[in-house]
Amino acid sequence: MAAKGLKTLIRLAKWEVDEKRRILVALQGREDEILAAIRHAEESLVHEQQVAAEDAAGVGFAYAAFANAWLARREQLMQMLEQVRQEIVRARDILAEAFNQLKTYEITQKERERRAQAELDKKEQAFLDEVGLNIHRRRDTGEE
Repeated sequence: MAAKGLKTLIRLAKWEVDEKRRILVALQGREDEILAAIRHAEESLVHEQQVAAEDAAGVGFAYAAFANAWLARREQLMQMLEQVRQEIVRARDILAEAFNQLKTYEITQKERERRAQAELDKKEQAFLDEVGLNIHRRRDTGEE
């Protein structure tokens, strides 16, 4: 019964590790999205700077409002990035803990299997020793 319970724990722990990995991958995807949004915002800033420099009289006056909005958006994105990175660190820690738990169960299972095999080998060797001893006794009694 204990062996079956341990196998169930191992299966459950594997599922938990997979689930934690999926969460971590989703967070890393979110980080990539935020980084892409930051790059896009920086590219749009450079573009607007070029447009404003070319037409200072027509569009240039609106650049200040764009720059202020861009700074606010960039700050928001940087805060989001920092938050996601903190969540990634926590998710990695949780994944490492779940992985360690899984490995503990697997090592325990392997040790139980090793001990069971050693016990089986010991019994088999005792049986073979007994058979050999009986054969030897028969030969000895037959020769006398």
